[in-house]
Amino acid sequence: MTTQRVSKIIACLIIVIAVTGCASVPLDYPKVASSALTDTKSTSLAKSSAEWRAAAPKRNGFYPLSKGMDAFGARLALMDDAERSIDAQYFLMKPDAAGLVFSGKLMQAADRGVRVRFLLDDIFTTVDDRALIVLDQHPNIELRIFNPVSRKGLYYLNYLGTFRIANRRMHNKSFTVDNQVAIVGGRNIAEEYFQLQTKGEFIDFDMLSAGPIVKDISASFDTYWNHDLAIPMEAAYHRHSDDELNEMRRRIKQAMQEVGESVYAKAINTELMRDFHNGSLEPYFADAKIIIDDPQKLLEEVSDEHKIVATNIAKALSKAKREIIIITPYFIPGKDGVEFIKGIAAKGVRIVLVTNSLATNNHTAVHSAYSSYRKPVLKAGVELWEARANAAALTLDDGTTEFEQLTLHTKGILIDRRYTFVGSLNLDPRSIDINTEMGVMIDSRGLASALTKNVSERIPRIAYKLELDDKNKITWHATIDGQQVVETKEPLTSGWRRFVAWFLKIAPEKQL
Repeated sequence: MTTQRVSKIIACLIIVIAVTGCASVPLDYPKVASSALTDTKSTSLAKSSAEWRAAAPKRNGFYPLSKGMDAFGARLALMDDAERSIDAQYFLMKPDAAGLVFSGKLMQAADRGVRVRFLLDDIFTTVDDRALIVLDQHPNIELRIFNPVSRKGLYYLNYLGTFRIANRRMHNKSFTVDNQVAIVGGRNIAEEYFQLQTKGEFIDFDMLSAGPIVKDISASFDTYWNHDLAIPMEAAYHRHSDDELNEMRRRIKQAMQEVGESVYAKAINTELMRDFHNGSLEPYFADAKIIIDDPQKLLEEVSDEHKIVATNIAKALSKAKREIIIITPYFIPGKDGVEFIKGIAAKGVRIVLVTNSLATNNHTAVHSAYSSYRKPVLKAGVELWEARANAAALTLDDGTTEFEQLTLHTKGILIDRRYTFVGSLNLDPRSIDINTEMGVMIDSRGLASALTKNVSERIPRIAYKLELDDKNKITWHATIDGQQVVETKEPLTSGWRRFVAWFLKIAPEKQL
């Protein structure tokens, strides 16, 4: 066989694979528009919300969910109390204990007649499609996949073939029950976000919310739920036999029996959840507004008009008079961002920035890009801190303590001890220019002051402070077990990890 003939055969194979593999999900697949239920004033959650906010009935009530188990318990308790509706919107869900218990509770609520609408982004959701189908087949559950990649043919070819759209994701996270109580923040549905994973700790943050703001959160959910990119589950999956689905249903129930009760009991019996149930959880009363990107951002050439969340945050930061504390897992400011920070610092505003170190970052390429901005940010006068990988103290069943891997996932901003922003936004090009994001800006001196105090006390215990030495080299400073520690290279990393981080500087910054 000649070389020319071999080349022709290979070319034909590539064409066949491209034609058969690069399938897409039809965006015009039939679906019925729906909206949040408004006749929920007689529900128990409506009454609980009113009692919770009795001292200021026309204002919002907020309570921070700093601990993962509290955040999981709050979701489970709300599902237990649901009478009319549950609207859940998440960037990802995993087939682990958190995903199983969350799904099981959704099904139990649906069994009681509660309408469940579940919107999941596609790319990083690793739950088997058959399990999602089992959920979707419940008569009271409708599951939609946001911007799905076709399952027909070769999945990765489909992703590459539709890269222009598939690369742009819905990063929003919200959870609303009976249109009366909602949770907004940075957590996805997986073990690591709720202190269920024993290999380490994700530091994350959510806000329990009640009052007028909930209607706005519901409206934002409706916008995404009814958008062209929200595709009914049946449009996205291969057809499976009844036997396959019955087997998957059996496995889900078995797994729920094995892990569900113990996980549920642990989450629902935290101190915060006991206060929640007995009515002694005191809210922070505040005015607030939801900030949300338009999902149309994912289909159009992005302009400043599309960057709604990022633009609003920038405006709030530019108005700061005394102090800004920023906590973000990923920080890639770009040259414009550095100049923006310099301008704020030049006005005498104290800026504290907490982000991941190389050892704690779960996306090495992001750290590679971020590392180029550390010196300019430090020279601008920013107090820069990086999470310390061995600062996570885990209490074992026998009462002993181990220090395991820590990862920062919180997305929060505190301004002048008055304003608190909590949501899904990372300070990187992907969040600002590529994905959609959402969050809540809360105007409460009490809440912001309490969080500022908590954060200010905690940062030195879990992070290194970065400084420039007299040779313009970065040094890492921490107090560990009462001892002052100074590191002169990326702390708690191997030579190989540092080499990989250096090499990945070639990654396109705009995609990170």
